[in-house]
Amino acid sequence: MSGQVVFIDDEAAIRQAVQQWLELSGFSVRTFARAREALAAVGRDFPGVLISDVRMPDLDGLGLLERLVELDADLPVIMVTGHGDVPMAVQALRQGAYDFIEKPFTPERLLDSVRRAMDKRRLVCENRQLREQFTRKGRIESQLLGVSRAMEALRRQVLELAGTDVNVLIRGETGSGKEQVARCLHDFSPRAAGPFVALNCAAIPETIFESELFGHESGAFTGAQGKRIGRIEHAAGGTLFLDEIESMPLAQQVKLLRVLQEKTLERLGSNRSIEVDLRVISAAKPDLLEEVRGGRFREDLLYRLNVAELHIPPLRERREDIPLLFEHFVSQAAQRHGRAAPPVTPGELTQLLAHDWPGNVRELINAAERHALGLSTPAPASSGGQSLAEQMEAFEAQCLHNALHQCKGNIAEVMALLQLPRRTLNEKMQRHGLSRGDYLPAGSSDG
Repeated sequence: MSGQVVFIDDEAAIRQAVQQWLELSGFSVRTFARAREALAAVGRDFPGVLISDVRMPDLDGLGLLERLVELDADLPVIMVTGHGDVPMAVQALRQGAYDFIEKPFTPERLLDSVRRAMDKRRLVCENRQLREQFTRKGRIESQLLGVSRAMEALRRQVLELAGTDVNVLIRGETGSGKEQVARCLHDFSPRAAGPFVALNCAAIPETIFESELFGHESGAFTGAQGKRIGRIEHAAGGTLFLDEIESMPLAQQVKLLRVLQEKTLERLGSNRSIEVDLRVISAAKPDLLEEVRGGRFREDLLYRLNVAELHIPPLRERREDIPLLFEHFVSQAAQRHGRAAPPVTPGELTQLLAHDWPGNVRELINAAERHALGLSTPAPASSGGQSLAEQMEAFEAQCLHNALHQCKGNIAEVMALLQLPRRTLNEKMQRHGLSRGDYLPAGSSDG
């Protein structure tokens, strides 16, 4: 299809003829006899063109144009005028109409105007999408911090999956940030306006698990005073995040599978089915296939939950992110406690880079909190840390990132700051996966 067209005219014969002409040229066409009906079918990001007669009962073409300009000033509106209405058409152009065509008109005249208007609309929509992508990229980079290739890949995967409605399984060690990734999947999705409901399956006693997840009616069991809305029902219209899903009792796995299959649930003590529309994001530390083989997890539920999988790398595998993360968490902690953020010395940075961080980001946050309060130096180096060469590589990557950020991608300034020749700088940037374009100010071109 060449694009979408909405055509409004109170004469049925004209609507039929125009629809036929445009559809033969590859356009998708919807016709309306009244302007108010058409308004309900056109949104701000409508990917097409609107054509309207000027003289119509109820809401005329100029009134329609005024409302469309308020909705989206960039939406091309072509006005169709009868003989003698040219002054009115000129007024329409002043109000923001794209073009006007005088009756009677030929198919060629109409098609020429529609094609030009469609080209303009396509460009506007593409630019909006690019701006939205740039905005989303900037927003997610402030939520999933890191300059490593692993984090860049993770952010890209999160944005790609956020736009879908598939269930996602997140794999990662304790403290690696699984809930933060789940929140990003929700925040950048069409469900963002709905609730984000998180439940740690390992923290719920088995005796109340069913009530917590599915809810209950008053009197459903001893002590059940009053009706309770469960986490699944509360997440309707949004996202349900089930952390440590491997801890879910097998009996509740069966019931969750049924909810995912039928998109309905029954509260404990009730026979009434309640429709639920939700996306499930789950997180696990162990390999769930191993849990399936051990009889601790249902294979059919795993396939329902693991439509797509995300892996969060442990902190020890992306050490070049440690300085940036530590400084960020120190700054946050200092702000919370109403004090200035203390600097990180080169010696402390060496200790940070050498530590294995078995508790991952959560452990780093704790170290940053202590540093901000002046309680101790950062975590000591562990014997199982990186070699000196690996630590130097990570430190070099961080230095390059800092210089590129400080110089806003200006290579000449980076060369002067780091005292490196152009060829050496290029080789180091390429080795560490750093691109000048990622550091340019918004709106700049990487020419």
